[in-house]
Amino acid sequence: MSDTIRIPVDVTNPGQFFACCGLLELASRLWPGTTAAFGPDEFVVEPSDPSAILRTILEAFRRLELRAGDGGDAEGSDDDRDDVLASPISLGEPFNLTLDWWLDKALKPWAGSMNAELIFGAMRRAVDTENTDPFSDLRVVHDPTEPAPSNKRAKQAKKREPFYFDARRGGNAKSLDVGFAPDAFSMTSATCPAVESLCMVGLQRFRPMPTGQPRVFDYRAWTIPLPPSLAAAAACCLLPGVSGDLYRFENAFRTDQRKHKGFLPATRITEGDTP
Repeated sequence: MSDTIRIPVDVTNPGQFFACCGLLELASRLWPGTTAAFGPDEFVVEPSDPSAILRTILEAFRRLELRAGDGGDAEGSDDDRDDVLASPISLGEPFNLTLDWWLDKALKPWAGSMNAELIFGAMRRAVDTENTDPFSDLRVVHDPTEPAPSNKRAKQAKKREPFYFDARRGGNAKSLDVGFAPDAFSMTSATCPAVESLCMVGLQRFRPMPTGQPRVFDYRAWTIPLPPSLAAAAACCLLPGVSGDLYRFENAFRTDQRKHKGFLPATRITEGDTP
């Protein structure tokens, strides 16, 4: 029997929920046969390898090679540029996974002009591999492709804003809440790189269930250990007989231009197996 990996999680934060799903996806690719489930205030991963630890997953995640399909900056029309910046991102060894779920624009929170590859790379490399509570690690994330300042008077390396998966940020980023649009002033603040980068991975296989309302989705926090193939069905409420509370959240517009969105905190709409 392998040791378990336990991570504190706020399951009402959809960014943290799908970051857990991303962690399960990565763990299962390192150790086939790995399962996971949600417990009270924690996500419990049961690796098939008894020597498996969280740091091994996070270190492999940080150092993997990214291969963008047609990524990078593009010249031409706005439509052409949006197509390029929406290109798939391929995760190399040891995970070998292609990400392209953001073609579903209802779920995508960032604007078309933002370079997802650069944001993902910055968030991924900022993950603290020694932190056993990675979802509580908040920091300003700098662009790793920018040179570090040579002295105290030098200009700081460019900061990278997140995707706004983390509901702690998205819920406080709406213009109506703060009185102005932070993006318009190029403002930056602390974010959680583990949530932003692992959620990006989790949403490839694990999708929330559309509710019929624009940009409103449901997900279920399953409570029995499942491999990714079954857990993904449980998460989007398509696996009968699996217990777990059901949550609903909105991917809400956070600017008047109705381009930038952010995941808002979820509300529990059922308890246990109650439909």
